[in-house]
Amino acid sequence: MDVLTDNFSLYGEGFLGTVELTVYASALALVLGFVMASFRVAPVGSFRVFGTVWVTVLRNTPLTLLFFAVMLGLPRFGLVLPFEVFAVLALGCYTSAFICEALRSGINTVPRGQGEAARSLGMSFSQTLSTVVLPQAFRTVIPPIGSNLIALAKNSAIAGAFSVTELLGTYKTLSELGYDIVWTFVWIAVGYLIITLGISALFHVMEKHWGVAR
Repeated sequence: MDVLTDNFSLYGEGFLGTVELTVYASALALVLGFVMASFRVAPVGSFRVFGTVWVTVLRNTPLTLLFFAVMLGLPRFGLVLPFEVFAVLALGCYTSAFICEALRSGINTVPRGQGEAARSLGMSFSQTLSTVVLPQAFRTVIPPIGSNLIALAKNSAIAGAFSVTELLGTYKTLSELGYDIVWTFVWIAVGYLIITLGISALFHVMEKHWGVAR
């Protein structure tokens, strides 16, 4: 317990850093995932191509490589931002590809006749998607979206290698102070467990309220 009690503020700072990264990157991933899922099913060919390229590139790019591209590449084009913002961009964009595919799979479960009926009533594509298709698709994609956001929380550990304050990065300071590395990582693991169980509990409540009965 000494590792935790003697360095509670350090652990707390790392824990809050990971929570902030998770919250902001999750919000970005959900927004981009929704947009790209809309592009993937849009009647406009150029939108479908853009959505397909976005998903294909990001899903097949190692997250660490994406971090390097964002952290080191964007400043070369004159975009200089805090490392925390770059980390949110990398995590959010990466996870958005998986959110997109989860949403698209949910959209594909909605019977085609639902969309055709909406269009026969004079609804536009955006109206059909937002008022008819997505509300039904949302019920089926709650579990996979929750799983993707849990993965995002764990992936945020990579940000510590780029001078971003987060939970895993606390081991460097504690190791330099001479604390037992095993117990250092045990308490780090407990912190991640709290975050992931919190996300899991939230999506469990959402699934009970809105999910499809099985």
